[in-house]
Amino acid sequence: MTTRVATRTGKRKPPLPHPADYVRKGRDIIQMEVEGLRNVGANLNSGFGNAVEMIIRATNAGGKVVVTGVGKNLHIGEKISATLASTGTTSVMLNPIQAMHGDLGILAPADILLALSYSGESEEVLNLLPLVRRFGIKVISLTGKLNSSMAKLSDEVISVAVDREACPFNMAPTTSTTATLAVGDALAMVLLDARGFKIEDYARRHPAGAIGRTLLLRVSDMMRRGDRVASVLSGAKVKDAILAMTKARTGSAGILDRHDRVLGIFTDGDLRRHLPDHADLVNVPVDSLMTRHPITVRADDLVADVLRVFEKHNIDDLLVVDGKNRLVGAVDIQDLPKLKIM
Repeated sequence: MTTRVATRTGKRKPPLPHPADYVRKGRDIIQMEVEGLRNVGANLNSGFGNAVEMIIRATNAGGKVVVTGVGKNLHIGEKISATLASTGTTSVMLNPIQAMHGDLGILAPADILLALSYSGESEEVLNLLPLVRRFGIKVISLTGKLNSSMAKLSDEVISVAVDREACPFNMAPTTSTTATLAVGDALAMVLLDARGFKIEDYARRHPAGAIGRTLLLRVSDMMRRGDRVASVLSGAKVKDAILAMTKARTGSAGILDRHDRVLGIFTDGDLRRHLPDHADLVNVPVDSLMTRHPITVRADDLVADVLRVFEKHNIDDLLVVDGKNRLVGAVDIQDLPKLKIM
């Protein structure tokens, strides 16, 4: 709620805003941008499809997508270019001002220019386009004005028109830049699909950080082996499983037959759950308490797939088996943060 403050003259000052007022205003702004995106999506037409085909032809010929824009669209362009490059479409950013001072050398004959300007009248971009066209380079424009000077100088135009900016003065680029970014994302994702870009390709472009490690590593690269894997033969007692787990410093033990094939798994969680029900738990046959036919993974599985298994089944330990279901290793969820995977 708001409060009014009386002055000495008897007049009341405007009510002080409450944090809830800011929240409502923030929601209104976001909703305006959502509506803008909805309209841009509804009005997307054949120009978008033609632009995708133009980019595919250019990149198949050894060219790249050169993105340009000025002001806020310079930053939007940098993000679009980075997204294209990281998803299989070679791209660089060209500052139109720097282009006039030597950076025009970035352009090659097989390239394609993606120009961003909501008004289509940005002087710096308009100065660049005739030079680009003189090189025989195709131009795709993202603009809110289909009859603008930039649109007339382009080979294909994609509309990013919105009803109004989220700015109360309808001045600061807000809804329009969001729309431009969204169309750039759409181009990148449609190109990704059209080019048959796979998750392995994505991983190769992200070798650093958790993304790269998760997508590139396989279970064999990080699983526990040898003495770090706890196991006991079927028929053993719970105490034998506990001793094996203690020795291996792990939270689970595989229960095996005499051919090392996995019959089940016994975990710290099983121990805690059954402890109240058995006065002499350590001497109970572990087979009666183990989880039969446990979820297992293979050594050549991707770590990304293992993460999904952990999340889906809410478990902490996985046994690694070979093609004959023989125990070859184990994955403990506690190891993943150490490897900077989680």
